Amino acid sequence: MKRALLLPLLGVLAACGTDVAQNVPVPTTQTQQVTTTTSAAPTVPPAPQPATDGTCPYLATSFVAEANGQRVPKVKLSTDEPHPACFFYANATEIQLTVRVYVGDESVAKLIVNEAAPDGSQPASAPAGWTGGYVSGDTGVVYAVSKGDAAVVVTTNQQQSIKARRITEEAIKGLKL
Repeated sequence: MKRALLLPLLGVLAACGTDVAQNVPVPTTQTQQVTTTTSAAPTVPPAPQPATDGTCPYLATSFVAEANGQRVPKVKLSTDEPHPACFFYANATEIQLTVRVYVGDESVAKLIVNEAAPDGSQPASAPAGWTGGYVSGDTGVVYAVSKGDAAVVVTTNQQQSIKARRITEEAIKGLKL
């Protein structure tokens, strides 16, 4: 009876990696591979802020006034480089339209568009080759599209998405993207 108990016990000890008879570690043939990644997920840069009075370098004020249907008495620019965001005002303090431009990492461009026009938004595919979405709400429309490493987001206080789309197309044409 003692031998019947001793044999399974020796088998268990052998499985633990030790030669019971000589008390010497038994080499194992298993190798363990550990892979670690240190790359951080891309992050969206903070939303641009109006900083200085100026003229939008890629979008004419007269075009914005006509397309958005409001007079534009003032334009401010962000400090973003190489393409500043343009802020078109309806009066001294109220912004009627903002154009945000990003050129850099493709994954960040897509994140900017997804943040501006999240899941559930209407699909946008203009101009040709650009994709994204638009969202209509009580305060206006956001039209956001990306192509490769570039993203353009237009926010307007108007309710018609066609206005935001036309301005987006004109901005992309002016940016030569």
